[in-house]
Amino acid sequence: MKNPFRRIFPTMANEQNLPEDDNLTADSTHVAGEMADGETTDPDQTATGAPQPEASRTEAELAEIKDKYLRLAAEFENYKRRTSKERIDLFKTANQELMVALLPVLDDFERARNATAATDDANAVRDAIEIIQSKLNKTLQQKGLTLMEAQGGPFDAELHEAITQIPAPSDDLKGKIVDVVEQGYYLGDKVIRHAKVVLGQ
Repeated sequence: MKNPFRRIFPTMANEQNLPEDDNLTADSTHVAGEMADGETTDPDQTATGAPQPEASRTEAELAEIKDKYLRLAAEFENYKRRTSKERIDLFKTANQELMVALLPVLDDFERARNATAATDDANAVRDAIEIIQSKLNKTLQQKGLTLMEAQGGPFDAELHEAITQIPAPSDDLKGKIVDVVEQGYYLGDKVIRHAKVVLGQ
């Protein structure tokens, strides 16, 4: 049976013989999905691809960070100068307080020297020295100085400095401190002078 559509549309071309439309022909210089040189879909970019507004924002942020850094550096320098001055003032004040506390002891030395200048009594001189020494010890203790108790105790390299060894006078003093040549002292909890000691062997 003949196809009735062929009689109605005798001039219809098949799919293989369709005429080409010039408007549908692809340009050889363009590929689907590609753009010509210089074209961009980003309105914030130039032909070179540089995002101008983003660069300006980055420069502003960099300038702000630099300003904060300079301010912080200046504040730190001021802090160092201030703390250095406070430390120096503290040392001066501490020395001043100690000197003021020792002035009465110095006065006692002067009075004892004047009082014993014309005497041959050794006991009077000894008594004067003991009084002054007691007053000096009391003043220094008030400032935090403490005598280190070393005699007869075990040797401790953190506290003591052994200058020699001698035969122990008794068995219980072997390896211990039998004599103190120079006293050790604490200032608060800190050792400011090690005791020089003699060990028994």
